[in-house]
Amino acid sequence: MPHILIFDVNETLLDLRALDPHFTRIFGDAGVRALWFGQFIQSALVTIVTNAYTPFGQIGMAALDMVAARRGVTLTDDDKKAIQQGMVNLPPHPEVRESLERLRNAGCRLAALTNSTAQVAEMQLTNAGLRDLFEHALSADSVQRLKPASAPYHMAARTMGVDIGETRLVAAHAWDIAGALRAGCKAAFIARPGMVLDPLAPAPNIIGADLSAVTDQLLA
Repeated sequence: MPHILIFDVNETLLDLRALDPHFTRIFGDAGVRALWFGQFIQSALVTIVTNAYTPFGQIGMAALDMVAARRGVTLTDDDKKAIQQGMVNLPPHPEVRESLERLRNAGCRLAALTNSTAQVAEMQLTNAGLRDLFEHALSADSVQRLKPASAPYHMAARTMGVDIGETRLVAAHAWDIAGALRAGCKAAFIARPGMVLDPLAPAPNIIGADLSAVTDQLLA
């Protein structure tokens, strides 16, 4: 039975640090990028808990407005466009392409699963030079529930034609790992710099510093 691997996209495969020059220009501090993404995820979680679906990109721009308001910064349309364009042109982390090729060559089946819309997912993976490695670029938008709600993980398993217990989510976010494990998936955590697991959530049985390390364990 081949590994059925479902990959998160932002931060897991693609490097958000490419946005830092925009945040330096707009806010005078590259560190605001991490604050923005944290607010982005918090706002997304609120939509899940309150059953008020909003497309992920709209949440991201609203989170940017919130961070700007806290900082006393007035955003221009060009500022917002720069962040939006940056998001669809993120580069992959250096080891990602080679690791995905190793997995594919070993017979693993790969899909991407992101909270972004399908259109954004296709653009991100294509612009990063990774789209050819995935059977599907799946979006939580198709079930109108964002990860870590269980519906996107179940949708991914259905699309791959397998039981959810036969899938494994690969992600760099504790909340995504927790959502996948509680939905019935297996999981693998990429402990990128600053990323740690939630001690209150179940732990995955594969943990590596980057996708190369996780791939070594998957293929062992």
